This record gives sequence, C-alpha cells and structure tokens, in this order.
Amino acid sequence: MRVVIAEDNVLLSNGLELLLTAKGFHVAAITQDAPGFVAAVTEHRPDVTIVDVRLPPTFRDEGIHAAIQARRRHPGLPVLVLSQYVEQQYAGELISDGRGGVGYLLKDRVSRVSEFTDALRRVAAGGTVMDPEVIGQLLTRPAHDPIAALTPREREVLALMAEGKDNATIAARLVITDNAVHKHIGNIFAKLGLSPTDSGHRRVLAVLTYLSRH
Repeated sequence: MRVVIAEDNVLLSNGLELLLTAKGFHVAAITQDAPGFVAAVTEHRPDVTIVDVRLPPTFRDEGIHAAIQARRRHPGLPVLVLSQYVEQQYAGELISDGRGGVGYLLKDRVSRVSEFTDALRRVAAGGTVMDPEVIGQLLTRPAHDPIAALTPREREVLALMAEGKDNATIAARLVITDNAVHKHIGNIFAKLGLSPTDSGHRRVLAVLTYLSRH
C-alpha cells in the first residue's frame, strides 16, 4: 500500500516512515509543504495519504488546503489528517464531500501503533475514522436536540458508531443480529433527517450530530 506523507517535523515524519514500513506499507514520498504534497500525489498516485494540518510557510491551515486541492485533482483520494488543531471551514468540507476515505486523528494516536495503522487501512479502503476530541472542535450545538427522538437502543447503537465500531462489532456488543443493527441505523438516519441523497456520508453526519450533544 503506497503512502504519501505531508509533515514538516522531520522527527515525526521519519518515525512515521519507520513505523509504516515495519507494518508493510510503502512510503512513496515525504513532503514538508503543501505544493510538494500535491505534486507527490500526482506523481505517485498513493493508496492513502497522511497530512499535517499546519504546514509551512504560515503553519495555519496549509495542510487542509493541500488535501482539498489534491482531492479535487484526484477525486476520492484517501486522506488521514494528523493534528492537534482543526480549521473548521476546510475540515468540514474535507469530511462532507462524500468522495473517498477521510480521517482525523490527534498526533498522539500515532504512538498506539495498531490503532493507528488500522485507522490508516480503513481510510485507504474508503472508510471514515474520527477522533472525538478533534471532531468536537468542528461542532456547534443546535438549539434543539435531535437525539431526543431516538429510542434508548438507537442511542446505544449511535454511541458505538461514534466510537468507530462497525456493524458486526455493534451487533456483538449489544447481543443483537446484524439485521437488527442495520434496521436501527436506518431508523437513526431517518430520525436525524439524513436522506440517501445527502452529499456527505450519512454515518459521519449522524456521528457528528451525536458528538455535538455530548
């Protein structure tokens, strides 16, 4: 699996390269700025990318801008953002464009090697991985509580979704069938007003709604 990394901290980028290589990934390129990242994506066509939010020269939101630009040029490009900071407008756009895998993790998650590499593989496969501490910064609380319409069981299912659990894991945890989980999730989407035509990932949007109330 080919990976392109955008990270200006040499110590962290070298550590990522060693970690990922040991786990069977191929680090095709490491860049330290946004233009270099976009160029590397075009050259190497990676299976997944890792991007720091803050890159030179201003160390504000260059990484997010670069990720969005790369995804516009290469629709569906999987992007895992590593950050201690979130730029709300562009981060929201990256999550909700509905094209390809996307993830947000705090940098301290890298030290949890198995968790981190599993998250990277899930993003590469088109999934979504969200760190609640990061996503919480993206949210504003609505005046009403849409979660109130959910049944206790639906709230349990949504809480496990917010932890990043897949349907099979939720079924095992709650001791119910996969079909029951699927039905509960369908009810959650309906009660939260998330129609099949939503441009973003309904599962992501449902979890964002949940996290905004907790």
